[in-house]
Amino acid sequence: MPPRAFRLAAAAASTLLAFALLTACAPDAPSGGGLTFTPTPSTSSSASASATPTPTPTAGAEIPDDCRAILTADVLAELEGVPLNDPAFGASGPQPDGSLVCVWRDPAADTTGLVTKIAYMSRGPALDMLNKLVTDEGYTCYTPDGGTRCEKTWQNETYPVTDGRTLFWRDDILIDTQYSQLAPTGYTAAVVASIFG
Repeated sequence: MPPRAFRLAAAAASTLLAFALLTACAPDAPSGGGLTFTPTPSTSSSASASATPTPTPTAGAEIPDDCRAILTADVLAELEGVPLNDPAFGASGPQPDGSLVCVWRDPAADTTGLVTKIAYMSRGPALDMLNKLVTDEGYTCYTPDGGTRCEKTWQNETYPVTDGRTLFWRDDILIDTQYSQLAPTGYTAAVVASIFG
């Protein structure tokens, strides 16, 4: 083989070797960017057809803007006749920071009512707060519906009624409900299902 042909053959072999090494080190799929990759089956009938990774955005939960729409018909029936977001109790409904405040209470009632605030809160601060409620105030926590729920009830200091608080955190959203003598069955579960599906 002439020297020039030998040099060209050697250069081509080196290039192919380098390409093969780089291909062997390449990752199987991109990572990061908040995307998950799910295989999409090929429609080809060929036996050699393989699945192709397709990026799909991770669905993020959002805070609703309607206090009635987040409840089931059964829960709304239990709240029938109770005023919602009366101006006497201050700012309620959708808030400038993206949170939602729902106040179910009659201004003429001394104690009966329920207030829910739904706000964004990241994992660290949320879990710190919930752990503090357990340690300092005796709340009970458990993990239903893919989140963390903490709750406690106590006797009202002035009236012979039960007061309580229920908190649920999941996916950077905190649902915080405080109530006095008004605890509709399935209230928190309805809110959770409305937001997270």
